[in-house]
Amino acid sequence: MSPNAERREAVILNAELRNFTRLSEMLPPEKVLELANDFFSLCAMAITANAGKVLSVQNDALVGAFATGVRKEFANRALKSAQDLQREFGTLGEQWQKDFGLPAAISAAVHIGEAVFGMAGPIAHQQFVAFGDCVSITERLMHRARAGEVILSLDFMKALGTTAQILGAEELPPLELHKRPPVIIYGMALEKRLDFT
Repeated sequence: MSPNAERREAVILNAELRNFTRLSEMLPPEKVLELANDFFSLCAMAITANAGKVLSVQNDALVGAFATGVRKEFANRALKSAQDLQREFGTLGEQWQKDFGLPAAISAAVHIGEAVFGMAGPIAHQQFVAFGDCVSITERLMHRARAGEVILSLDFMKALGTTAQILGAEELPPLELHKRPPVIIYGMALEKRLDFT
C-alpha cells in the first residue's frame, strides 16, 4: 500500500486483547506495558509475515490491512494472519494465566471492502491510516467476537473462494446496523470459545 492517498479494496483485520483491563488493574505499570507490547509485537509479526500492514493501536486493540496482490490472495493472507495470531497467543495466554492467575485471549474480526488509505493526523504526528465503512464494520465485528473467536463477514468468506468451504465456520446471528441491511457473519474458534469476554 502506498503512503499516498488512495481508495482501494482491502481486508481489514482487528484484534483485541480480552481480559487485559483486569490484568492492568492488578499488575505494576511496567509489567502492564511489557505485556501490552508482547501482544502488539505478536500482532505485528502475524500481520507483516503475511504481507499485511499495521495501521494503528487503540487501547488494547490493533488494526491491520491487507491489499497487495489479487483479492483472493490477500483475503487468504488475512485469514492466515488471524489464525496465526490466535494460535501463537495460546502459549502466551497460558503463561500469563500461570504467572498472574487470570486468563487472557484474543478476539478478532476480518472484513473486506473499500477503504481510503493515506497519512492523517496532527502535523508532526501523522500516521498511515484507513477510513471507510469497511473499517467501521470490522471494528463492530471485533466487539461482537467472543474471547478466542475470529468473526468473518460473508463478504470476506466469498473473497476466500474455496478456502471458506473447509474452515468449519459457524453462521452466527447477523450484525444489525441502523437503517442498513444486516451483515451476515460467521464465527471461527480455533479450539473452543472461552467463558469470559
